[in-house]
Amino acid sequence: MKNATHLTNKVALVTGAARGIGRAICQALVDSGATVIATDILTEELNQMAQELGDKVTPMTHDVTDELQWQSIVSATLEKHQKIDILVNNAGILLFATLETTEPQQFRKLIDINITGTFLGLHSVIPCMKKAGSGAIVNISSASSILPNNGTGAYAASKYAVRGLTRTAALELGPFGIRVNSVHPGAVNTPMTNPQGLSSEELNPRYKFIPQQRGCQPEEVANMVNFLVSDQASYCNGTEMVVDGGLTAGQYYYGVPGAPAQ
Repeated sequence: MKNATHLTNKVALVTGAARGIGRAICQALVDSGATVIATDILTEELNQMAQELGDKVTPMTHDVTDELQWQSIVSATLEKHQKIDILVNNAGILLFATLETTEPQQFRKLIDINITGTFLGLHSVIPCMKKAGSGAIVNISSASSILPNNGTGAYAASKYAVRGLTRTAALELGPFGIRVNSVHPGAVNTPMTNPQGLSSEELNPRYKFIPQQRGCQPEEVANMVNFLVSDQASYCNGTEMVVDGGLTAGQYYYGVPGAPAQ
């Protein structure tokens, strides 16, 4: 039986690819046979990642807020490969600050990267995917767009916006054979969320409020993306796939039956 997630002859464009979730997505797509155009502003880390993953990955320095850079990357990809089958809008930043202490310029920067960057990605690949009559797009949102928490107001707002953009895109592009879905990770151990570089063993005790009782690994998010861009997810469109170990399922009342030991 043919592997439904096999992506041989598929061309994928992945943003925010240098590390964390983006790197794991590139690895998963390459392992499934895809050719990957990996972009990021972290040029040195991006080139190192591409070297480690092999010749199926082409690194390209890319500021996702720059429309001209999007046009250049899409044009270069089409010139070399004649198509773009997959887009993964993964690039994003996180800010820990209360609404009171968030500076307006910080808010604007985060919105520009997290949501304008996602919009520009959609805007840039729609014409070639429409022409091909097919395509799969995944926008990386967050569990924070479903269950926000204090200190991440700007981030949660941007990821709520990604949800709306994804659903609208699914409605508009579905008739052209293009599927658009979002993935909502939670408690993922990446350099962005774990700048101290703590090990999983050190982090996991902090996640007792999550049913899985641990944090998430980037590869677990990448597996979901790999599924959504494959033919195995051929009837998934406009859906929101949560990869959060049960974080958004509800909350524990400790001392009541069914809660884990504290």
